[in-house]
Parts: sequence; structure tokens; C-alpha cells
Amino acid sequence: MSVKITETVLRDAHQSLLATRMRTRDMLEVVEQLDQIGYFSLEMWGGATFDSCIRYLNEDPWQRLREIKKRLKNTQAQMLLRGQNLVGYKHYSDDVVEKFVTKSYENGIDVFRIFDAVNDIRNMELSIKVAKQLGAHVQGTVCYTISPVHTVEKYVELARQLEELECDSICIKDMAGLLSPKDAGELIKGMKKEVSVPISLHCHCTSGMAPMSYFAACEAGVDILDTALSPLAWGTSQPPTETTVAALKGTPYDTGLDLEAFEEVVQYFKALKEKYRGILDPISEQIDTNVLIYQIPGGMLSNLVSQLKEQNALDRYRSVLKEMPKVRKELGYPPLVTPTSQIVGTQAVLNVLMGERYKVIPKEVKDYVRGLYGRSPAPISPEIIGKIIGDEEPINCRPADLLKPEYEKRRKEAEELGIAGSEEAVLTYILYPAIAPKFLKGEMEEEALAVVTPALTAPQEYTLPTDFKVTVDDEIFEVKIEPTGGVSISEPNPKPKPETVKGAVSSSMQGMVLSLKVKVEDTVQAGDTIAVIEAMKMENAVHAPHSGTIKGIFVAEGDTVSPGDLLMAIE
Repeated sequence: MSVKITETVLRDAHQSLLATRMRTRDMLEVVEQLDQIGYFSLEMWGGATFDSCIRYLNEDPWQRLREIKKRLKNTQAQMLLRGQNLVGYKHYSDDVVEKFVTKSYENGIDVFRIFDAVNDIRNMELSIKVAKQLGAHVQGTVCYTISPVHTVEKYVELARQLEELECDSICIKDMAGLLSPKDAGELIKGMKKEVSVPISLHCHCTSGMAPMSYFAACEAGVDILDTALSPLAWGTSQPPTETTVAALKGTPYDTGLDLEAFEEVVQYFKALKEKYRGILDPISEQIDTNVLIYQIPGGMLSNLVSQLKEQNALDRYRSVLKEMPKVRKELGYPPLVTPTSQIVGTQAVLNVLMGERYKVIPKEVKDYVRGLYGRSPAPISPEIIGKIIGDEEPINCRPADLLKPEYEKRRKEAEELGIAGSEEAVLTYILYPAIAPKFLKGEMEEEALAVVTPALTAPQEYTLPTDFKVTVDDEIFEVKIEPTGGVSISEPNPKPKPETVKGAVSSSMQGMVLSLKVKVEDTVQAGDTIAVIEAMKMENAVHAPHSGTIKGIFVAEGDTVSPGDLLMAIE
């Protein structure tokens, strides 16, 4: 039985290794060549790419989709969709889900890989139904993880339920590289007995087992394998495409793909990898069997490193790794995939950085415990529920049943802001209300991939070079730096230091001020929320450390703050 290949180099591969920073223009140069290879599909949208396009690259993700689709003549365009979360970090109302899936299809998506972070099928039903009605290929997805409550029998039952929803294929999504060859064989054989649709396997190489698990999967009857071209394979990414094709050649599972067809595209991505070398973290490239203990998926590992760097706390990396499984167990063993990977990961980071477990609890963690993300795989203990949400009672219904329709309301808001140029723009605003307005108004700036090299000038003994060539995205600029001595540069209106302000309230983390909940002269009680800081893609409430009156506010909404920065004064 010939095995088909889904290529991930334009989505999950660079999400796992390059923090999702590959630019659209770098993709477009190679799409037509990828289209000629003979893949089942090209995964090129969804996941974290939507957020990163806007937040870091100043690119329109919808335009990326259209431009890639325009160049695909033979290969299906595939996206990763987080069920009711879409490509955001919370559940959206049903009317938004219906609109997003429809616009994604109209802009070019052929294959929707739909999953839910806690494998709650209630959170997948609507997006599956809409995509099916549109005529797309729907790949219902089972998130694979290891825990006392995750068994082969439960995974097989999930696959059977997804087939009942008329999914065209089933994907086993092993985002942390935890699937052993033995378990891969048992899982796929079990599913093959119960479902008649094709089965796809998606593994990361974090533990190093994935290539062996892929062959065991082939022997068990898998139909599709996810791979990444070798320059962006291995480590926290997928097994290499060329290696997989070569290994299966001449076997009953031969992919039928020509190894020579990869030569040019592999050379292209080798050069591209060097261009992005400054973003590539060595930790993400390594095989690490500790993942079998910590169970952290590829994309989460590179983002964890990025988050700790942002907080100037990379030295706490190992401590966070040890904290992660503790938090995961306490939260009912959710699979670590977006958004639960961010929920567990960010709480673990905060537990370590704050020096006290659950001293700071992001809104998303509270919402997860409330049941707003779905049913946790294992019950959460009453003690943890009490610690996180107090006396509140978690919900039992489908979370989206509690959400009122919001598309029209948000569309009107977008119109008032002058950013409702299209339905796609409105959806972008709904998904990312904190950053989308600036992007849609054209006020965002693209991150520069800069490489600085000294210019070839005559050597001067004991002096620093002053002439440089700066390469920014292949454009070369000549820069001359003139030293002017020790000059002190200060802000026009320097902010007071926290230690000089009575009743100072400082930021405990690096992030952006999302909202201010008080005004000067407001009276607050100890514990009141006075501001919200977005850090590590989570909303973190800042609470009043004591009762009093707000005597000064030293930040504005949209400001970036660092640990120790003065926020307010409460006397």
C-alpha cells in the first residue's frame, strides 16, 4: 500500500524550529517547485502562522494564503485549525467559527486538519460540519499524549466518533514526539479495525523515535505521513521528507516520489535556514529524550525558550521543565498543544519566576479550570480548583453554548476603528483585538533579519571598526558609526524609579499593557485588578497589593513594560 506524504516545511517545520518567523516572500519563491513533487498536501497555514504574521512580520496571513494557493496547481493546500479556538487562544462564538472556516475555504484551503486541545469532540463539531458543507477535505484529529488516563482504547473511540461526524480522514497528532514504535503499531491497528477512512500520522522528532514510529505505522497500515524537508527537519520538527521517501522505496509502502525531485528545493531551504540562523535556537534542533519526562511539544519548546529570553530568565529553563509536568497533572493531564500548551507552559513559567506557585494566575488558566476550554481528560482536584477559581463552579455544557454571537458586534467596532476593509480584516480583529488594530492601520513594523559585518577598510591598530555593511533581508546598506565619547542619553520625560514613589506598583514580567482598569483618584481594595498585561500570549491581571487611592499611572495601554517597571502608585 503506497503511503502519501504531507509536507510541513511551510508551517509546522518553521513553527517548531524558527518560532514561526518564515516570511511569505521566502515561501513564494519555492511554492511552484514544491507543487511539482507529488505530495498529498502542503501544510502552509493555520497554527501559529496567523498570529506570527501579524505580531512579528507585519504580513497579512490571508494574503499569504491567497498567494500560495495561486501557485498550487497539483497539491492540496492544508491548514491546522484549533476547533472552536480557530487560530486564536480561546473559544469563539459559533457565528465567528462559521465565518472563519468559510473565508478560509474561499481563500484557498482544501484540507482542514481540525483538532481540540483536550480532545473534546464538542469543540470540533461545528468547524467539521461547516468545512464538510463547503466541500473541503476534513481531517479529524486526535491529539496524542501519555498519561494515566490516555489509553489506546480511548484514542480508537475518538477516531470512531470523528468518522461518525463524516471526517474524510483521521490524523494522529503526536506533537511532543512521545509515540513509540510499539504504541504507533497498536494505535493504528486498533483504529484500522474501527474506522474505514485513511489515517494520517504527524510526529515530531523531539525524542528521536519518530522515524522508527513511522515505519511501525507503515507496517500497521498508515495512509499518510507528515514530513519536513531535511534543512528544517529533526529536533522539534518532523522526520525529513527525503529520508522517509528513501527508506520506504522498494517496500510495499513506497511513496512513489522521486528523490531527485527534492534536490533543488532542499538547496533552497539550506540557504534559507542560514538566513534565519539568528532565530534558530540550538535547543530546538537537538534530540532530547527528556521530552518523555516533560512531554513538551516542538512548537512549545522553541516558544518556551523565546518566552524565557523575553523575561531575561533563560537560566531558569531547567526549573521550568521540571515544573511543567506538575502543573499538567494538577490541571487534569491536558495534551500539550495550543492553547493548552500555552496555558500549562505559561503557568509553569510564572510559578518558577514568581518564586511562589500560583501566585500569578493568567485569565486563560482560570478559564481552563472553569471548563471554558472543554472537559479536562482527568478530573481536576477540588484543591486546585479552589486555588485557581475559588468558590466558582466549573461548567459542564459545551463551552461555546455560553457565547453570544459576536461577529456583527465586532464588525461595528472595526468600522468605528476604520479597519473593517473586508470580512477577513474583521476576523483578524476578532481573533487578535490587542494587536490587530495597529496592524490593520499599517502601523506595525516588520522584524528585521539583520546580519552585521565589518566593511573591508584598512586595518587600524587598537581601534574599533566604524564602517559597517548591514544586510537586511538581502539588501545591503553601508553604515558609518562615529564615536562621540561617553554621552548620557535620557528620556525626554524620564519615568520615576519605583523606589522613589510612595505606594509603587511594579510589573513582575515583560509584556504589553493590554488594559488599565482604574483612573487616577479611583479607590481600590487589596486584590482588585488594576491592569492587564499580555505576556507570553496570555492575559495576566495585575492586582492592587494593598487598599488605597490611585495617585499616579505611569503607563498607557499598548506600552511595553519590563520586570520592575513602575506601573502605578497606590497610597
